[in-house]
Amino acid sequence: MQSDLYAIFAILPEIILAIAACAIFVMEPFIPKVKRNIMAYFSLGALIFSGLSLLFFCGKNISAFNGMVVIDAYAIAFKAVIVVSAIVVVLMSFEYLKIERIFLGEYYGLILFATMGMMFLPSASDLLSFYLALELMSVSFYILAAFMRKDPKSLEAGIKYFLAGIFTSGLILYGIAFLYGLTGATHLGTIRAIFMTEKPADNPMLIFALILLIAGFGFKIAAVPFHMWAPDVYEGAPTPVTAFLSVGSKLATLAAMLRLFVFGLPFAYEDWWLFLWIISALTMTLGNVAALVQTNFKRLLAYSSIGHTGYLLMGLIVKSELGIAAIFVHAVAYLLMTLGAFIMVVLVCKAGARGDQIADLRGLGRAYPLVGFAFIIFALSLIGIPPTAGFMGKLMIFGAAIEDHFYWLAVIGVLNSAISLYYYFKVATVMFMEDTPEQMTLSFSLPLKVSLVGLSAGTLLIGLYPEPLIRVAISSVRVLF
Repeated sequence: MQSDLYAIFAILPEIILAIAACAIFVMEPFIPKVKRNIMAYFSLGALIFSGLSLLFFCGKNISAFNGMVVIDAYAIAFKAVIVVSAIVVVLMSFEYLKIERIFLGEYYGLILFATMGMMFLPSASDLLSFYLALELMSVSFYILAAFMRKDPKSLEAGIKYFLAGIFTSGLILYGIAFLYGLTGATHLGTIRAIFMTEKPADNPMLIFALILLIAGFGFKIAAVPFHMWAPDVYEGAPTPVTAFLSVGSKLATLAAMLRLFVFGLPFAYEDWWLFLWIISALTMTLGNVAALVQTNFKRLLAYSSIGHTGYLLMGLIVKSELGIAAIFVHAVAYLLMTLGAFIMVVLVCKAGARGDQIADLRGLGRAYPLVGFAFIIFALSLIGIPPTAGFMGKLMIFGAAIEDHFYWLAVIGVLNSAISLYYYFKVATVMFMEDTPEQMTLSFSLPLKVSLVGLSAGTLLIGLYPEPLIRVAISSVRVLF
């Protein structure tokens, strides 16, 4: 009985979110449409409470449910990042749902369920628990992507994401099955121990399992050539959902991917590093080149997100402590700057106008200089120019690649960062150099103002004083080695 209570305590942050999500579904029919913001505040409280509960686990190393879930410094660090992203998404949703006249309270319940799945992913130390967490997150996003039921683009986004998602979930499941057939185990520690004693050199079953897993992961993080769903889904889904999909889903899946490849399959490194090298180079290049010709701001951010996936994969290829720590630093920077960029779309969104075209941002910087300045901060960070968080993330990733003699990959990364300079400043030019439309008003609200100030301040603070974040990153990733 005591061990059961101990296991339940280990997943306390997720239990808080599960109870809150179920409560929202029960409350929703009894709350009038005009007061549905109550559920937004309730969700916000649940997320804050869940995030604070992570403090109980600081300095602890807990294994629960027969080793299927592990709570360590690595898991806690990524869970904290996921909770922060969910809080910002809820703050973005306050005004957005009013504009789009979405009065369905289950929206927030699904956000909490998606967050719950994401928080399980960094803790998954068994292939089965990983798959269950991945599906909980994915199913929530299938529904959220199509949440605007009267919008054909939203319905198209949901269907495309669902069809592609179930196919790649099958690939991951097949990869898990092949690994199980090869080792007779699903626990990462056991798989690692087997590979330590008798590594199956050039085993076709291992290589095939790795190809299936890389393809499945590649879809979830929108890596080339598994990225085709991303631009359409990002454009059609509700903007806060797109932001959450772009940030939370990508980082949670990447956290699980790191635990699998760095901790579970380190002795298969020679079998998988070349696959990821090619994918990283293609992802950076295609993402940034395709973004050059976009006129839709959300599609531009989709291709930018694809490009950043390539940068994040560089740290995994390096597979050193510095490389994995660099991934975490860049992941935090990516969260701040990407969510900040998506807030721009919410600000210019109006009833009957999605506000997702680059032309919709005309004169925004002239009419609202502080908002324009915030966008410049996010753009500089996305490009990787100091003194911003994005610069520190890229500096660490490129430095780790050079230190491990991946010179060409670092060169490709630097060149692609230079390419991104063009399309981000194309947007800045529209904001500051073109005339402001008559009667331009922004959809401001207190939650949006708080989000915008917090994200821009965080982006600058990490760029100017990154040492605490770097220390957290290095101490948290050590458990993988």
